[in-house]
Amino acid sequence: MLQDSLPGPELFIVGLTVSDAVRPKVTAILDGEQGLGIDECALVSRRLARRIEEAYGEEASYTLEVTSPGADQPLTDPRQYVRHVGRTLSLKLADGTEKTGTLEAVEAGGIQLAETVKEKNKKKTLPAVLLPFETIQEAKVVISFK
Repeated sequence: MLQDSLPGPELFIVGLTVSDAVRPKVTAILDGEQGLGIDECALVSRRLARRIEEAYGEEASYTLEVTSPGADQPLTDPRQYVRHVGRTLSLKLADGTEKTGTLEAVEAGGIQLAETVKEKNKKKTLPAVLLPFETIQEAKVVISFK
């Protein structure tokens, strides 16, 4: 099981894909409450490669990639939100609406978002409201170079 390979409970799997090719490519996308560094990726890669070799033999032909989600990738796991408290998120909700605002807090069932709206050419921040995770279709961190 891959979870056994993760160095500590702070890392978790965000995505796992296996391409359908002559030489399959296994891509494991991991994240952590404090982010994910290259050392953790290397450790998981070595452990995962060892497990694949144990299960399929040393002659198995595959490519293995262990990585973290890029800065432009959507947040897909509720645990990913925690380290982004205080940052600006862009959300697409299940009802088709879009919201942008500051992530104020993360709760068991959702996030507290202080939405930023334009009002007469001025930006106004509304009081934070709870948005349940199941209503969030896509969430991305807004990258700012200030």
